Amino acid sequence: MGHVIKNLAFFKVGWVACVMFAAAGKPGLAALSVAAVAVIHLLGVKVPLKEALLLLAAALMGLGWESFMVWTGLVQYPGHESAVLAPYWIVAMWVLFATTINHGLSWAKRNWWVASLAGLFGGPMAFFGGMNLGAVEFSHTAAALTLIGVGWAVLLPLLILTADSIIDSPWLEPGPDRGETVARRQLSHLELGYE
Repeated sequence: MGHVIKNLAFFKVGWVACVMFAAAGKPGLAALSVAAVAVIHLLGVKVPLKEALLLLAAALMGLGWESFMVWTGLVQYPGHESAVLAPYWIVAMWVLFATTINHGLSWAKRNWWVASLAGLFGGPMAFFGGMNLGAVEFSHTAAALTLIGVGWAVLLPLLILTADSIIDSPWLEPGPDRGETVARRQLSHLELGYE
């Protein structure tokens, strides 16, 4: 339980720092605050490679989704109005969020409906908080928050599926005999299939 509380506390501190720095026009410091939390997170997990791949996958997913939101014109980031892609600090927020998937937010893995409902309500709440702190603006608040909610209702389960696929991958296990272990597992599955 202590690990979960620590994970969520670091996430919250990172979120507030990132949003406040972004709102103050200091995106570099915003991204640096996320990087600090991500490094602390990676130093404390059992298999850092798997978590690092999850963070990278989240960054790519975030870049695509947030850039789509910018493209719609519903979401604007102060000082970043003419850009085609989302600012790097909001992509960093996806990395920050991904640090919680296997830890503080592991309860969302219970089933797809739980994850979807968490995304449906949690995504807009986070953006609404960011708007109130001055880090993001909406051209039409209700439409933007609705689209964010619908998007996150799909994206959170997808991020969880990605996390589970990475975590369950035997190819990413540490140790010199990992390939041999994988080969043995595959062979035993094949043998069972022929009996």
